Amino acid sequence: MLFPIKVVDIELTQPLPTFEGLEAYMGLKGLVRLHGVPLGYVEAPISLGRCTAETLSKRILEQHSWDIICQLLKNGLASPQHPKDLSLENLIGLPPVEYEGEWPLVTVAVCTRDRPDDMKLCLEALSKLDYPHLDILVVDNAPQTGSTKELVANSYPSVRYVREPRPGLDWARNRAILEAKGEIIAYTDDDVVVDPGWVKALARVFSENTEVMAVTGLVVPYELETQAQVIFESNGGFGRGFEQHWYRKTGSKLPWQLLGTGQFGTGANMAYRRSLFSKIGHFDPALDVGTVTNGGGDLEMYFRVLQEGYTLVYEPRAMVRHRHRASYEKLKAQITNNGIGLYSYFVCGATSYPDERSLFLWIGLWWFVYWNLRRLWINFKHPTRIPSELVWGEMKGSLTGLFRYQQACQRVRQIVQEFGEQIPELETNSHAEQQNETVPVGAVEEAPIHYSDGIAIRQVRLEQPLQPLTDICNYGVTRVFLTLGEDLLGSLDIDNRYHPISVDRLLNLAIPSFSSKLAEAWLHLNDTEVCNRLQQHYRVVQSQPVRLPEQVKVTINLATFDRPDDLRNCLRCLLAQDTQREVEIVVVDNHPSSGLTPPVVAEFPSIKLVNEPRQGLAYARNAGFVASTGEIIIATDDDVTLPSDWLEKILAPFARHDVMIVTGNVLPIQLETLSQQAFEEYGGLGRGFRAFEVGGDWFESVPRYALPTWSLGATANAAFRAAILSHPEIGLMDEALGPGMPSGVGEDTYLFYKTIKAGYTLVYEPSAYVWHKHRNTDAALRRQLYGYSKGHVSYNLTTWFRDGDWRGIYQILIGLSSYHLKRLVLWMLGRRDYPLSLILLEIWGNLAGPWSLWQSHRRVEREGKSDRYIPPAERSEAKLEAPVELMERVGVTTLEPFR
Repeated sequence: MLFPIKVVDIELTQPLPTFEGLEAYMGLKGLVRLHGVPLGYVEAPISLGRCTAETLSKRILEQHSWDIICQLLKNGLASPQHPKDLSLENLIGLPPVEYEGEWPLVTVAVCTRDRPDDMKLCLEALSKLDYPHLDILVVDNAPQTGSTKELVANSYPSVRYVREPRPGLDWARNRAILEAKGEIIAYTDDDVVVDPGWVKALARVFSENTEVMAVTGLVVPYELETQAQVIFESNGGFGRGFEQHWYRKTGSKLPWQLLGTGQFGTGANMAYRRSLFSKIGHFDPALDVGTVTNGGGDLEMYFRVLQEGYTLVYEPRAMVRHRHRASYEKLKAQITNNGIGLYSYFVCGATSYPDERSLFLWIGLWWFVYWNLRRLWINFKHPTRIPSELVWGEMKGSLTGLFRYQQACQRVRQIVQEFGEQIPELETNSHAEQQNETVPVGAVEEAPIHYSDGIAIRQVRLEQPLQPLTDICNYGVTRVFLTLGEDLLGSLDIDNRYHPISVDRLLNLAIPSFSSKLAEAWLHLNDTEVCNRLQQHYRVVQSQPVRLPEQVKVTINLATFDRPDDLRNCLRCLLAQDTQREVEIVVVDNHPSSGLTPPVVAEFPSIKLVNEPRQGLAYARNAGFVASTGEIIIATDDDVTLPSDWLEKILAPFARHDVMIVTGNVLPIQLETLSQQAFEEYGGLGRGFRAFEVGGDWFESVPRYALPTWSLGATANAAFRAAILSHPEIGLMDEALGPGMPSGVGEDTYLFYKTIKAGYTLVYEPSAYVWHKHRNTDAALRRQLYGYSKGHVSYNLTTWFRDGDWRGIYQILIGLSSYHLKRLVLWMLGRRDYPLSLILLEIWGNLAGPWSLWQSHRRVEREGKSDRYIPPAERSEAKLEAPVELMERVGVTTLEPFR
């Protein structure tokens, strides 16, 4: 898994920046915003310590063009400016309409316990909130020291501080209810950095929608500096997407799916009307952090809001940044506690609401199967980015959570005996109870309403400034017909529940469904034209392509086996490369006893010759790797011819930090014989003429069949960042695989597999092509295809018993069987010219694969493993074991590299 990842904000109303100084990062994760509104993430590579504006603009437009268009349409339709006077260019500069009503007083409650450093960062962000009526309250929960109290008193005098002696997060949340001055209470955590517009976005939802009693918001990562933080975000994190959602009970019973309240948000970013708690009660102190349940307090409150018939809204514009656990051990504990907290909430819900017990039982079973057992099964089938011990830990926590709530309730009774009741203080301390119940902000006292069972019909003319629909309060559902001039765009039914419909809610529902029609009717542009106009505005063109610096040293690792004429031609091509960088060429003689290779190498005095008497291409490649001193090591074969610009083209993608392997196209230099033509019909070595890249996401994208790393290229034309050869999860090639061993092939595809499994990127660059000399006799072709067929099975077996990847077994038993059966059927129908004899040969090779792999491992046991690769910077006589004897054994001749 790649880390660290640089987390940034990208505001589209400003010129797209080029981010510098990122040499320590493997990638960039940008939060794309338009006038502050979050639209989504963009992930971009880092090249030579920079992420350029060109790269960002390309990826933003590829992934978020329509998100941008939808937000522009919302801004334009909500604007008091007449919509028909707006063009797309004018929309780009038009900000969202601000709320013009009276802002309610909001109490921001931060519950903390002995984390003054986190608290300071949190309070710094809170002090920068853009909101006119703010009451910030710090609730110090059973502190062991006075450090938080001192911090607030000395550095933040406008912040109120209160100490809650009863240990447990929900006790602290309840104390905030008692102490709050605001009509709205917004909760956040001490490990959160709030966005300046956070409270304003929360308050707007409450102000414009009187029926809303709870609002949750978007939680994005503050940083992704450690592996644990990246894993947590990959596991789902706290974010719940970038679209507003409304949640409420639709009938007499809450649908069982909505009992999974984690989908609504998290306690680090939630807000409530203070009056709600006098109706449905306070937080359950037996739940959440500080108790044996370790969580679930926020989830249980979300459930209660919906169960009691109130409305909860997820508003992504209300955004905070969360500082995920930095250490793996803390992450492991958190994931386990997630399971405990969730199932403690299920038990709590089933206990408090007996009528819903069967639904809680059902969702508990469903979630255990869908989330725990399913992920465990996936983890069993093949490796994933989420370590199996985390999956096991969460499943164990889920089972443990079934018994923790009862223990926590007993502890609550002990706390009450020790400290006294907390809730009775409500009668004297709560502002909500000292006066008549506060009328929700935005609410208007009206005459009694006659409620209708019908559906209200309203027409909304989009060519006119939009207004809230306020004359529908006697209807539970409103059907809105949208028109623009003479064009009828369509209709949508809104479940307004006898409340007005705000302009913001109307647009959030209408734009996703009618954005394309709106663009055509309003802007007179079809989808393609709109996207093209958008590209003209946001596209950044970079004049100079990013190149790998010339000071990066390169080694070419060329393995050969008694083909002197081919070797001579290849070396001439290598020496003719158009480059100014330092290039080291290492020729590995895999049959030194023949004496055919040294005379050829002697013709080129700048070449380094390494003898590897143990036959096998993996042995030879590894010997070349060990002898190499370059930061980039390129593998090629002696039977290829290379264009003069090949070297720089295959090196170019390594400017990106995340790229560890680059492969190129392999073209036939001749197709004179039927054997050469048959090899191309088989598939050849080329992988097409379109560039592509794969990484950790691709590794997990194939759920059943084996990961097709054979489709990524071959080491006849492949380059590697030398660092992977000493990586604990990657290393050198597997000596039991590859030509020259009974197993046949697979040494390159398995190295590809390990690299992608580790989360790194492989790039296929077809412009970096070489010409390959295919076998020109039938006997040579048959040996080659037989070896490929054995190697395919050997490779898949290796991923199974080395990496626990059961997809390889499925590929062998099911994939190959169906593949050969299909080819046989096509041959019998006369729809394929591929010879039957070669099909049968491949089947026989597949059958021989397991035995051949066993023979290869026996041979490696006899002949030994390759020497360990040591990075050049770490090499010295003190660190090398018997260096003189080692050089004599492998027969290294060191000469000066060429430039």
